[in-house]
Amino acid sequence: MASSSDVPALRRGLAVLRLLAGKAGPVTAAAVARELALPRSTTYHLLTELAEAGFVTHLPEEHRYGLGLAAFELGSAYLRHDPLERLARPLLRRLVDRTGHTAHLGVLHGREIVYLLRELPARPNTTVTDVGVRLSAHLPASGRAMLAYLPAAQVRVLFPDRASFVERTGRGARSLPELRRDLAAVRQRGWAVEDGFVTAGLASVAACVFDHGERAIAAVSATFRHECPESCDAGPCGADWPDVAADVRAVAAELTSRVGGHSVG
Repeated sequence: MASSSDVPALRRGLAVLRLLAGKAGPVTAAAVARELALPRSTTYHLLTELAEAGFVTHLPEEHRYGLGLAAFELGSAYLRHDPLERLARPLLRRLVDRTGHTAHLGVLHGREIVYLLRELPARPNTTVTDVGVRLSAHLPASGRAMLAYLPAAQVRVLFPDRASFVERTGRGARSLPELRRDLAAVRQRGWAVEDGFVTAGLASVAACVFDHGERAIAAVSATFRHECPESCDAGPCGADWPDVAADVRAVAAELTSRVGGHSVG
């Protein structure tokens, strides 16, 4: 059994790993010490111990430290356990029971949203968003909920020209400027909406799930039947369903907490 005096050292070691995981490449010990407000001697001791355990790699020629093979193995083992889906499933079921709407969990893969989970109400609507289905992320609410929290440069890489914007029903952004306006509205509102962009007569509300670095890692959405009072040619009616959004955001926030993340805003 570790003594209570070992706990601060453990926490500092984990802080070092989290710091390294958030960097684009290896960093110096001085940078680690500075960002974590640690004495240099303590920092070197932690890095040495982590390197001996395989969680950190020392690059002597560069005088820098990066994540080691053991960190990769641990991350791979984590993914094999499907933790996100296991943590999300009971929450999605609760969302379905509360709202009566179909609930989904999706993640970004390139410029597409991929659906990992779907929970159905007693009388489900017919949707194309089954588990494993991929859709261009600029169309469904779940995709735009995640795109809204990506750096602008990354969104530009994903949707570089008009050919990147797939159409299904004639609704949704058809250019990068239009998409940027949509994403700005998502960030300001706190949730994304989709009204007939994927399937005519169906609408969705979605909110993001964040990791410990406040990066969007998934989106929770609720899909329900909705017919705009105007004709389809007139476009969406502008509803944003705050009551449904409150339930969806609560589930997304709880899933964020369960994965050890921190919500944005």
